[in-house]
Amino acid sequence: MGDGEYLVLDASITIAWCFDDERTPENDGVLNFVVENGAFVPNLWRLEVANGLRSAIRRRRTTVARRDELLRRLLVLPIMVDAETNEHAWGATLALADKYDLTPYDASYLELAQRKRVALATLDRALSAAAQGEGVSLALSA
Repeated sequence: MGDGEYLVLDASITIAWCFDDERTPENDGVLNFVVENGAFVPNLWRLEVANGLRSAIRRRRTTVARRDELLRRLLVLPIMVDAETNEHAWGATLALADKYDLTPYDASYLELAQRKRVALATLDRALSAAAQGEGVSLALSA
């Protein structure tokens, strides 16, 4: 990752930023990169982050007030939601899901990284392996 580049940001790293016990120097480095350079996400990213934080509330890892504060902080980051995710869902994304036995949700991050020709930041092992199989560089991997 160099200056002026972007990356594709997976929800797994975004959720990790929200909990001290999941933060590492590596995923904090991704956060710093996103603050400085920006990131792309598929249009389902906000739903995945919301679901992860909602699950954290159910597991009593956080509160509604803390979740809402975290979401406000995420909103100010230079994260660009891809408007073309759905156009590729039944084509390239599904083909990647089939090829690597990924969920179509996870495959959408890989498809976006391929299409934008940028690195992928993920904590998901299967998605990392698929990215490597496709020759997509990893900004951070599981």
